[in-house]
Amino acid sequence: MQRLKTRPQFQAAMAGGTVSRTAHFALHRLALDAGGGGTASQAGATDSTGPGSLPSAQGPQALFAVPDVWLGAMVPKRWARRAVTRNTIKRQIYTVGASFEARLPQAAHVVRLRTAFDRKQFVSATSDQLRQAVRAELLQLFAYAARRASTPTAATAPARPGGTGEPAP
Repeated sequence: MQRLKTRPQFQAAMAGGTVSRTAHFALHRLALDAGGGGTASQAGATDSTGPGSLPSAQGPQALFAVPDVWLGAMVPKRWARRAVTRNTIKRQIYTVGASFEARLPQAAHVVRLRTAFDRKQFVSATSDQLRQAVRAELLQLFAYAARRASTPTAATAPARPGGTGEPAP
């Protein structure tokens, strides 16, 4: 499993759309090509250089050179004030994500904390109760995303090339 490190990687993965949600977390996924993302021969095919010069269909793929499962954790200070709490949540995200690596598709994933845990219920920044609550939600989040990735649904059908389109109104 590869980790997302740069801002453009996080932005591209977040633009891919939300796959699953829980009360406190959201999982975003950007599907990557099966043939690998952005090789040097593909990047050399364009004449222009500089930021934003890659075609939009090729741009996000160029950020993820290794075809693998990519994972990033986004825990804003707005929702977890203490650094020790943010780091604890990030560790849980990467640990649970690693256990689901075999069941996740080759894609870039970002787990985002979208609301705060109640400080009245979880008084300590690194209490066992907080760790268990975070882990339970992350297991639920990744389980739903893995199930959704393994079974094709109507929501993913229009995204396939050559799929049938709906008639225009």
